Amino acid sequence: TAFIIVFKKSFYASLVGENLRQLFLLGVFLGLHFIFFVSAVKCTTILNATVLVNTTPVFAMLILASLFKVKPLSLAILGLIISFVGVCVIASSGTVIANLGANPESFSSGLTGDLEAVIAALAEALYLNYGRKTRSQMNIVSLMLPIYFSAALTVGIISLPIANKTWAFPTEAQSILFLLGLGLLPTAIAHTLYFSSLSNLKSFETATLALLEPVGATVLGIVIFQEIPQPLFVFGSAMVLTGIFLVIKEKG
Repeated sequence: TAFIIVFKKSFYASLVGENLRQLFLLGVFLGLHFIFFVSAVKCTTILNATVLVNTTPVFAMLILASLFKVKPLSLAILGLIISFVGVCVIASSGTVIANLGANPESFSSGLTGDLEAVIAALAEALYLNYGRKTRSQMNIVSLMLPIYFSAALTVGIISLPIANKTWAFPTEAQSILFLLGLGLLPTAIAHTLYFSSLSNLKSFETATLALLEPVGATVLGIVIFQEIPQPLFVFGSAMVLTGIFLVIKEKG
């Protein structure tokens, strides 16, 4: 409501009504991306989750080829192969973490978290491919409110069966500030700008904006959580990112 009041001149209810089904579907994709990515971060290491979720451009290429009949050329196919091999290296490495100050067992990663990160990447690829056409037809203000609402609804419905029976709401000021910060900075601001870029960029180009995330996340993981990646995992990560770069270069 507050969002509509502030941006009421830019919010077009008629456009929302005409595209409601598409906006709802985009929100479902976004909600699934959030669910699987957050779960992946919990089940695996920061570097695992952020690198695997950034295979989004690879999945976007596969979606274009299978659903929109856009055939990738040789360089893109090479990138897909390199990325796939990199994912296999990551999965087989065990991602054992040498921790500087905590119990190393708490950082052991299984295939479940890695798989969840890959599913999150697939959901984001669907979100970007189907969202680009809608973004070209509507302004960002009219788009994001129903998308975020649908995403929140998706997360809430899926979370109910697996959540604890006792609901616990944060009462400490620090926890509340952290939650508000998560909602404001990476979502309301960063993700809105990320999706808005689809008006001028292709889905592949937009997806590349997230490729710096593993670098930043790894640095923060070392500083804050004292997570040190093993060399084999770093090698697999480099293969994934190299493959993604080739896919993006072919698309460009």
